[in-house]
Amino acid sequence: MNRRTFLATSSLALTAAPAHEWGGPVLDIHLHPRDGRSAQDHLDGSGVTKAVLLTNLKDEARAKAEIAAHPKSFVWFAATDPSAPDGLAKLRQAVVDGARGFGEMKHNLAAGGKEMRQVYDLCAELNVPILMHFQEVKGDFNKGWREFDKILKTYKKTTFIGHADFFWANISADVPMDRSYPEGPIKPGGLTDRFLSDYPNLYGDLSANSGNNALSRDPEFARSFLKRHQNKLMFGCDCSCQDGHGTGGTPLLARLKGKCVARDTLQLAKDLTDAKIFRKITWENGIRLLKIPA
Repeated sequence: MNRRTFLATSSLALTAAPAHEWGGPVLDIHLHPRDGRSAQDHLDGSGVTKAVLLTNLKDEARAKAEIAAHPKSFVWFAATDPSAPDGLAKLRQAVVDGARGFGEMKHNLAAGGKEMRQVYDLCAELNVPILMHFQEVKGDFNKGWREFDKILKTYKKTTFIGHADFFWANISADVPMDRSYPEGPIKPGGLTDRFLSDYPNLYGDLSANSGNNALSRDPEFARSFLKRHQNKLMFGCDCSCQDGHGTGGTPLLARLKGKCVARDTLQLAKDLTDAKIFRKITWENGIRLLKIPA
């Protein structure tokens, strides 16, 4: 090969190489398989590389079809009601079938109740994490976040990933009980901030309106929060839009209307951190915790 041919071939190879819109690969730890939407289309549109499909077991076939079609793009978590007679057996079998964790666990159960404690034990036995939806305003899903330090102490071998309204409202010490998405400055000393600092087995999922609101309501606090917990936080979207650009989405925050939650949250995180922390939050932490081959 002469020099001219070599340079031409090299130029074509560089042109064909995929560019990372966000400066590097991105892992979304919170994407649901949905009717009428290709999960791969959402990844492509939002500039995301891989995603965890949080799969209620009634949607298992849809998630597995997505994975079969795009095996390099997806892994999956499994969720079902652990209070059902066969709930724990189904969760165990899901891990045998390839699930890398449990979630999104979102049921009208107490976080410290018998049924959820059985799941925590199963997580420790199988060495898989659990992603939990904590909601205590306009819903009772895993109620008991304010006493969850007792669970974190008791189940030290279980890895917990926190998410949703009440988890993120509690980055502030002042938490109103009349709305899911508090506005305005954050008061230091919030339980979620403290629990992330104090317990090695707790991580945070920055997805959904709640995670986005936590980053956008008080940028000065968010900068220090992301820096302080840079090894404990992971990007997720929980976005309902069709294409990674906001089409067909139904976000609950007015500021996100017509937008893709994934793209907006990624931009917030990028604006609030340096490149090293951004890469940890959007890639390295999740790849490490979920043992995903990079």
